[in-house]
Amino acid sequence: MNVKVLCVGKIKEKFYSQAIDEYCKRLSKYCSLDIVQVPDEKTAENLSDVEINLIKDTEGEKILKHINDRDFVIALAILGKQLDSVAFSKYIQDLMIQGNSSIVFVIGGSLGLSDKVLSRANYLLSFSKMTFPHQLMRVVLLEQIYRAMRIMKNEPYHK
Repeated sequence: MNVKVLCVGKIKEKFYSQAIDEYCKRLSKYCSLDIVQVPDEKTAENLSDVEINLIKDTEGEKILKHINDRDFVIALAILGKQLDSVAFSKYIQDLMIQGNSSIVFVIGGSLGLSDKVLSRANYLLSFSKMTFPHQLMRVVLLEQIYRAMRIMKNEPYHK
């Protein structure tokens, strides 16, 4: 299975990079993993709704360039469906059984994802109703993908 994590912005903190590297190493046993970063747009304080949508649209166009027609796209969105780890693992396993060999997870920037990206997504996934820094979400997502793979293989994992 091919997994791509498509995200807006660079990782700036070393501790996030170390955690991401660790989960990439762990996941190499289970899947082909590619992390693609697209540049984020500069944002000022007190943006109007029009300016926010313009920034999200610009970032969205950059994201969409890295998605193929055959990719199954899971966008992280606060209004998406919440799953526990076992259900998430089963969902990924079902996708694989259905022949979806290329899964793309999309993490937006600080303002979220554009309507075009959300429309392209095959599934909207939410980790919480809370807002998290997109850099931290990259770590959390990779950990949950790793956990899902271990669950699929009936390997022990920390509950």
